[in-house]
Amino acid sequence: MLFARQRGGMIRRLLRGLVLLLTGSGLLLIAVIFLLRYVDPPFWSWMIQRELDPPGGYPAQYKHGWLDLERITPAMQLAVVASEDQRFPHHHGIDFDAIENALRESGDGAAPRGASTLTQQTAKNLFLWPDRDWSRKLLEGGLALMLELLWDKRRILEVYLNIAEFGPGVYGVGAASEYWFQVSADRLTVNQAARLAAILPNPWRYRAEPPTPYVAKRAKWIERQMDRLGYVWMIPVSGW
Repeated sequence: MLFARQRGGMIRRLLRGLVLLLTGSGLLLIAVIFLLRYVDPPFWSWMIQRELDPPGGYPAQYKHGWLDLERITPAMQLAVVASEDQRFPHHHGIDFDAIENALRESGDGAAPRGASTLTQQTAKNLFLWPDRDWSRKLLEGGLALMLELLWDKRRILEVYLNIAEFGPGVYGVGAASEYWFQVSADRLTVNQAARLAAILPNPWRYRAEPPTPYVAKRAKWIERQMDRLGYVWMIPVSGW
C-alpha cells in the first residue's frame, strides 16, 4: 500500500514537472516570436542546418544582408504573393481552401502540390527542419498561427523575403538581387522579381540568370498573376 502511494506521488510529480516544462517552453517560444516582431533575426533554423551540415555545392561563405520592406521593390513583394500565396492578405496563417483543393487534386490522381502559406514557410525557415513529415507540418501550422497572432502581415512578408534561400547559400532578396542581377533589391524589374520568385521552390536546381526554359515560363505566368492581382494589392501589403 505504501509503495502504491509512493508510486502515485512520483507519477503526479512527474506529470506536474512535465506540465511546467511544456508551459515554460510555450511561454519562452511566445516571448521569442514577440521579440522577433521588432528584432531582425541574426540567424534562423534553415541557415544553421546548412552551415552545420552543408550539402554538396554549398559555398564556403553564405551571402545575406537584411533589408527593411521599404527597401524592397513592391514588384518583388507582389511576385512572391502571386507565386506562393495569393490569399496571403486574407488567411490567418493556414489556407484551408488551398489544403482542400490540394487534397482533392491528389485524390483525382494529379501530382500533389504544396498548400503552405507564406506564413507557414516563414515559420519553417525560422524554427523547423527541412524534412517533410507530419510532426513538422503540425508544428509548422501551430507556429504559423502564432506568427499571425503576434506579428502583422507586413512583418511576415519582410521576414520571409529576408530569410528565404534564393540559391546555394544566398539568403534574402537583398543578397539574391546582387547575386543574380548585380542590382539592389529596390531596382529589380518586374521580370527579374518574377524570376526570383520562380526559383523559390528549388533554388538549388533552378537559375534566375540566365533563366532555364522552366524559369522563363514560370516567370511569365507569375507576371500574368501579378497583373491580374493588380498593384493595388501592394497598398495594403506595404502598409500592414
